[in-house]
Amino acid sequence: MASSPPEIVKEALAQRVAQTLADPSLTPAAVLLTLYSKDGEYCILLHKRSEQVEYHKGEISFPGGTQDKEDRDPLDTALRETEEEMGILREDVTILGELDEVATNSGFLIRVYVGTIEYPYPFKPSNLEIAEVLEVPIAVLQDPANRRAESRWDHGQLTTSYAYAYKDHLIFGATARILQQFLELLATGKAKEGD
Repeated sequence: MASSPPEIVKEALAQRVAQTLADPSLTPAAVLLTLYSKDGEYCILLHKRSEQVEYHKGEISFPGGTQDKEDRDPLDTALRETEEEMGILREDVTILGELDEVATNSGFLIRVYVGTIEYPYPFKPSNLEIAEVLEVPIAVLQDPANRRAESRWDHGQLTTSYAYAYKDHLIFGATARILQQFLELLATGKAKEGD
């Protein structure tokens, strides 16, 4: 019997060490990629940031933010921010593992945790921080018709970045890089399961 995406991801993350970036000039932050089954298909929780937030106004992102002095560690940051932004209680999140760190052009170093919740869940998005909640099916992100590639020269090297279209939204930047990393991990895990 085929494993579910959370099982595949947990297994794949357990077999690798998340890559870290040593750059003290970047501001520490953490996000939670939340995965859950809704109406028979697995979704990833994203949201459109409001125009009232300090950074990344109107962009699509994962729940998360900068590390506070009171946070014990980056995971504590991700869980606290997820509760503040989406009303998801930390005790309702099962952590599956950690993806590689991602640096943003705006100067943040993001630790990326993957977790799952039981669904349906009574999300309580912050009126101040969240303009819209997006429950994006993994199948939509995996569909090549919804992926946009952009290649450019960066410090003498050709780099390709991806963006994902979902309804009338375009998911780009660090959020898209995290999604790409997650989707590659899921595809690799599924392929190994099929061996």
